[in-house]
Amino acid sequence: MEERHTASAYWALRVALGVVPIVAGLDKFTNLLTDWAQYLSPLAQRLLPISPGAFMRAAGVVEIVVGAAILAGKARYFGFVAAAWLAAITIDLLTTGHFLDIAARDAVLAVAAFALGRLAQVHERAHAAAPLSAHRPATVP
Repeated sequence: MEERHTASAYWALRVALGVVPIVAGLDKFTNLLTDWAQYLSPLAQRLLPISPGAFMRAAGVVEIVVGAAILAGKARYFGFVAAAWLAAITIDLLTTGHFLDIAARDAVLAVAAFALGRLAQVHERAHAAAPLSAHRPATVP
């Protein structure tokens, strides 16, 4: 019973933290959801050797890769990458002095990504160690 509960938590986090970064990453190229460059702090803008738009597109590529890796079953590694990425976004947002509500949300998402990484260490390792027949549904003759 306990494994079923942890498995459902693992899958909920894996799907959410896989799909949402891909959608946000793709939108960095279109700005349909929002103008992503507005979230880049003035401090970061001064330090970057590229334009805010170019940086956001590069960030979009990172988000797509991380989301795809999580969906592909590599959450035991990329959950922690997502947690660090979201923590960096939180810090950036805090330095803007604006968007504090979004910074709070991203801080919680960073904790969720960390939790996914920890759950995945157990879930993905157990799945990899299980015999192949355990992954296939039983057939009735």
